[in-house]
Amino acid sequence: MAFKSFDIYVSILFKFEKRYNSTTMQRRRFVKNTTLCAVAISTTGLIRFDGNKYVGDCETTSDILGPFYRPDSPVRKSLVIPGQPGTPIELSGIIRHKDCVTPFNKAKIELWHCDASGVYDNSTDEYRYRGTGYSDEQGQYSFKTILPVPYDIGDGQFRPAHFHLMITAEGYPPLVTQLYFSGDANISKDAYSSSPEAKNRILEIENLNDGSKKVVYNVSLSEILAAEGAAIDRLVGIYVDEKDKNKKIEFFKKNNQLWMKNEVFGESYNYVGNNTFEYPGLPKGYYETLHFEIMPSGKNKVTYNLTENEVKKRTAVAYKQ
Repeated sequence: MAFKSFDIYVSILFKFEKRYNSTTMQRRRFVKNTTLCAVAISTTGLIRFDGNKYVGDCETTSDILGPFYRPDSPVRKSLVIPGQPGTPIELSGIIRHKDCVTPFNKAKIELWHCDASGVYDNSTDEYRYRGTGYSDEQGQYSFKTILPVPYDIGDGQFRPAHFHLMITAEGYPPLVTQLYFSGDANISKDAYSSSPEAKNRILEIENLNDGSKKVVYNVSLSEILAAEGAAIDRLVGIYVDEKDKNKKIEFFKKNNQLWMKNEVFGESYNYVGNNTFEYPGLPKGYYETLHFEIMPSGKNKVTYNLTENEVKKRTAVAYKQ
């Protein structure tokens, strides 16, 4: 939206407080909360399997981080731990610019996944099954690790085996993705991996002569990320301010976009990466953002930030009911 006068813009600066003071919002039904769930988000783009690997027309796939991301993992190509169980596997691919052709040199790729027992290392200095790599001049990256396994998230539900990747490249928003493996029976029972968009992230496993396995995942970066419906479903609902329980805000989905309810209908936000949505069309130096976190307990947290002339003016934190 474009503001016709500064007075109109000033009125926008105070809309969040008005929304929070509304106590007449109706509760929405929302997707059942799973304790260890990471939510899939993907964007448009054509992709096909050429017999050896996935190739696409500006494929860009993003994913909310979930509760198990840890920054500052060691730079290493091998995550294999001697003496520990697990099927060896190599993950490799090419990082390309938004033109889908030009290799991106020195993109930062962070990989993390569970061990052979379905457990993540969330605390030790060893950063088990977590590592950081960089693409070379040809855009190529690779990791050697073990094949993760499905794990129990309660109520008889299992998350399919999956890799997490976070790709950071100058000039682009952070790209977080979740990769699944063909043949996993849990995929069809999982709300996120079974979504239509996620089919492009179900990788064929190649069996090598030495008994190890290999998967390939190529990425074309994008300046704009759009949200998949299953991810928005995970975020929608009523959130309560951490300091004042009478202040509430409601998020809902329309046309696969995240909307914040207002007195008339609502206003939409664009996904900009790294679990963050931004209100579009504000003047330079003005930002209104929503940063979501999925806590280890499975509870959603949202932090609202308002910045004016590059100076942060207001912050509020709320939790989903």
